[in-house]
Amino acid sequence: MAASEAGGSSDDAFSTFYTEVKQIEKRDSVLTPKQQIERLTRPGSSYFNLNPFEVLQLDPEATDEDLKKRFRQLSILVHPDKNPDDADRAQKAFEAVNKAYKQLLDTEQKKRALDVIQAGHEYVEHIVKEKKKQLKKEGKPIIVDEDDTEVFKQAVYKQTMKLFAELEIKRKERETKEMHERKRQREEEIEAEEKAKRDKEWQKNFEYQWKEKWLSHKLFFKYIYLCPFPFHDG
Repeated sequence: MAASEAGGSSDDAFSTFYTEVKQIEKRDSVLTPKQQIERLTRPGSSYFNLNPFEVLQLDPEATDEDLKKRFRQLSILVHPDKNPDDADRAQKAFEAVNKAYKQLLDTEQKKRALDVIQAGHEYVEHIVKEKKKQLKKEGKPIIVDEDDTEVFKQAVYKQTMKLFAELEIKRKERETKEMHERKRQREEEIEAEEKAKRDKEWQKNFEYQWKEKWLSHKLFFKYIYLCPFPFHDG
């Protein structure tokens, strides 16, 4: 059983787990266009669709050729032109498929997705070990729900989805923070530009007024020099 193999290599257990669910994935992969659209646009799909392997219903061990083949199959099934009676949802489903495909074509994004899936699997393995350790300590039968393959698989699925969701929330928070920081910096730049403009205008007016005053004095003294005061009789 899946949980009983937890003591072995994590990589081996991970591989074994996904081998066990391949048949289920194959069964689900032949859903009708309507069912695929429903799957990809169901409530909570914004989080369900964070796992590109889940979107494309692909085994993480799938090859690039498997990826391309699956993308062609799904994109045809959910394409808006093929589903005119449900075009809006079909468009959303198609976009989810296209996004997942591009993610898995990108080496770095694919690695991140695989790391999250691996982390979810290892977390559940750890929880199972801790449960069994506690049962042994209490002298109770070392049996847990996760000894059942389906329960173990569901636990991994939920934990993996949770990890993808947490990472997405953190990403959005980081983007929001960066956006506010860029906005603040831009506001400071605008204020600095306006201040520089005001200072320049003030300096310009000051120089103009000074020159005007200087010219006025100059003309005044010149007038006195050329036109002396008239002589007055006593």
